[in-house]
Amino acid sequence: MVQTVKKPKLLAPEHPNKSTGIINGQFSGILNWNDIAYPQMYDLYQTLLSNFWKAQEINMQDDIKQWDSLSPREKDVFLRINTQLASLDSLQTPTMSQVMDYVTDSSFKAIFAVISQQEAVHNESYSYILSSLVPLSEQNMRFNQAKNDPIVRKRNQLILDAYEKFRYDPTPQHLFELGVNSIILEGIYFYAGFAFFYNLARQQKMLKTSTMISYIQRDEMQHAYFIAQFIRILLTENPELHTDDNINYVYQTIHEAVTLEKEWAHYILNDSKGIDLVEFGGYVEYLANKRLRQLGFNNLYEERTNPMPWIQVFGDEMMNETKSDFFEQKSRTYSKVSSSNGFDEL
Repeated sequence: MVQTVKKPKLLAPEHPNKSTGIINGQFSGILNWNDIAYPQMYDLYQTLLSNFWKAQEINMQDDIKQWDSLSPREKDVFLRINTQLASLDSLQTPTMSQVMDYVTDSSFKAIFAVISQQEAVHNESYSYILSSLVPLSEQNMRFNQAKNDPIVRKRNQLILDAYEKFRYDPTPQHLFELGVNSIILEGIYFYAGFAFFYNLARQQKMLKTSTMISYIQRDEMQHAYFIAQFIRILLTENPELHTDDNINYVYQTIHEAVTLEKEWAHYILNDSKGIDLVEFGGYVEYLANKRLRQLGFNNLYEERTNPMPWIQVFGDEMMNETKSDFFEQKSRTYSKVSSSNGFDEL
């Protein structure tokens, strides 16, 4: 097994433009989208570009007016989940940039660059929401709360450990582990966090925030799909990584993440009106099964339909149809995508 992932030269004219491998391959450093190893990556790149948006597109005035009508508990959970999600996005932007530096395929580099930029937009969006609702002193307090909360730190440490391992020891094995944990972050942790805001929206509360969350989710489902494809290609091109130990690592790590997510939900959502924690636990398992199938593995948990059917209104399928303020039934059409681009039900 190759022991390190080598950082390629910026330009290597003696090599072909079409990469010979996504890590440790030969490539010139020049991107010609008409001559790439995996042509489907161009479709994904175009889909990511079509999703472009800015936080300032959403006028928060309605939520500002409604904020004081929320209960103290709703306000507390709202602010804590907001800053917790921001803390995860803070990890994702530099991590995707770092992986971009090591891959040896210009099309993958371009996609990692777009994902890194989109994660920075997501991070700004959470700050934009906060700045609309509470003074700077409370914003800072809430970010420090997320940073120091022992339950949040325990939940996030799983991701952080894998990211740091590759950061300080860039091996193919550590890149594989980073990818698995990125799937967890993008496709389980984020989605579970979004559920609270969608639960408010179905009660006609804080609809502008939920619209912002829907924009973030639309990006994240593509990110999770891309990382799953990246892992599958990594295992195909480097069969020495496709071991029983690594298959077990996928199942064990996802199970650990599900356990941590359930623990966090009982801690933060234990008296949230409209969220049944047993159903929520089933929803997290449902998401985990989806991510496993994206990776080409079998379900870990009992196969089930979404145990929180109300969230379908805010789901991935709905986002196929409209860029939307679908909470208020105002259509703002964006490019329609298909299942070939990785969209499926929430």
